[in-house]
Amino acid sequence: MRYKHLFFDWDHTLWDFEKNSEMSLRSLFLDLELQALGMPSFELFFEKYIAINDLKWDLYRQGKITKQGLRESRFQETFAHFGVEANDVAWTLETRYIDETPYQNHLIQGARQVLETLKQRGYTMHIITNGFHESQNIKFSESGLEPLFDVLLCSDQVGVNKPDAKIYRRALQLAGAERKESLMIGDNLIADCVGAREQGIDQVFFNPKRIKHTEKVTHEIEDLEELLGIV
Repeated sequence: MRYKHLFFDWDHTLWDFEKNSEMSLRSLFLDLELQALGMPSFELFFEKYIAINDLKWDLYRQGKITKQGLRESRFQETFAHFGVEANDVAWTLETRYIDETPYQNHLIQGARQVLETLKQRGYTMHIITNGFHESQNIKFSESGLEPLFDVLLCSDQVGVNKPDAKIYRRALQLAGAERKESLMIGDNLIADCVGAREQGIDQVFFNPKRIKHTEKVTHEIEDLEELLGIV
């Protein structure tokens, strides 16, 4: 085998973040009666939340906001966009969202089958995620995938986020892996692919949305099943 160690991102790569968030927020939208506060339809609310959350996570990855800053602002800013002033409700939504969403367990199509096949082929697999460990640990367990992985590393346990070199070095150390025998698979071009590339680790850019880019990556796939033809 060319590779021995496969490092995966979690959210958007294996765990269907948008689907799970939608399921959780749809329930909370009704439970907290957000429309009565002046919020428009759930669909418009969710679309705006996803855009703001993506922006906040980009800032968090860059070290420009803290974990607490991300949590305090994403729903407040979503509310503010629609002219709803209810910071107490926004924080209640945040806390319940963090508590409840990890128990949703929709996976990216093909994830379970691909991982089980790779395990049968003898690969050692690990997770490197920028997600918060208190949420991610529940997701790992509830997904049923946890037994397939050796190292489950969250960025807030290291003190830096991907693409920082420190988290990749720590992952390699914990896994007992060499760079040349390792492969990083993820959906974020910068955090997962450029970060790994700069550490001398081959990469697979999981690009189901067919995002156009000019970065040099080792491999690029649109479907997780394509990974079986690479390793």
